[in-house]
Amino acid sequence: MVQTPTPNNAREFVMQIKTSLSLFALAMVTATSAWAQHEPDTTLQFGIVPQQSALKLAQNWIPMLHYLSEKTGYTLRFRTAPNIPEFEKRVGEARYDIAYMNPYHYTVFGQTPGYRAFAKQQDKRIKGLMVVRKDSPITALQELSGKALAFPAPAAFAASVLPRSQLAQQGIRFDAHYVSSHDSVYRSVAKGLFTAGGGIQRTLGNVDPQIRAQLKVLWTTEGYTPHAFAARPGLDSVMVQKLQQAMLNMAQDSAAQPLLKALNFKGLVVAHHEDWDDVRQLHVEERLGRLIGQ
Repeated sequence: MVQTPTPNNAREFVMQIKTSLSLFALAMVTATSAWAQHEPDTTLQFGIVPQQSALKLAQNWIPMLHYLSEKTGYTLRFRTAPNIPEFEKRVGEARYDIAYMNPYHYTVFGQTPGYRAFAKQQDKRIKGLMVVRKDSPITALQELSGKALAFPAPAAFAASVLPRSQLAQQGIRFDAHYVSSHDSVYRSVAKGLFTAGGGIQRTLGNVDPQIRAQLKVLWTTEGYTPHAFAARPGLDSVMVQKLQQAMLNMAQDSAAQPLLKALNFKGLVVAHHEDWDDVRQLHVEERLGRLIGQ
């Protein structure tokens, strides 16, 4: 004989079904959450030091980041800052997963918050330079005494730290003006707003040809270990290794040659923390004081 369910039995049955579904849903949410915690985020914020305008940087760097995204399977987001001091602030807060920073920056941010270099430009020693207008009568650093000089920022290594250190070493007094970027230095000197200004060969080569044609190089520094590609502390090491390998392979890939050329790079090689010991040995802050945060 079949027993007809009573209303109470029916309600109990429905409640059991609801409870089972709720427990199943909770289990699925928990499992998904656990999976997400163990699955690394594949989006990387790639910060570029703003030596040039954001538009110029984007034009030069985004194609390379797209290429690396395809090779690694990660999403590389182009990021920069409105000026070098703001970039320094963001690197100090580890807001970029990957940061392309100047040699002096690396000696600072390699300590705190603890970025670690994994790649650098191939066959490159970075040199600072001082430019003057092509029609300027100035032919030696000593003639800059008492003059108004333009620099990108206090901690811009080759374009500011090295020239100012050399001028200070020679006892040459000058009036320093910080104009935010390398491009601004070149444009300001070309317009006659400043007697001379600091830069580097790569950014001078990338500036508007009409601006470059109005300038000449007055003086060049010795060469030092170039900019660092560095990963923030805590970034998944497998992701860093995969990105590093894709960057190293660019020199052998014909499709990557135009991307490297746009940056005036020959290629990229493995970098180690100790590679910047030549910069550390300059004891920059002993000569020029605190530079980050000025």
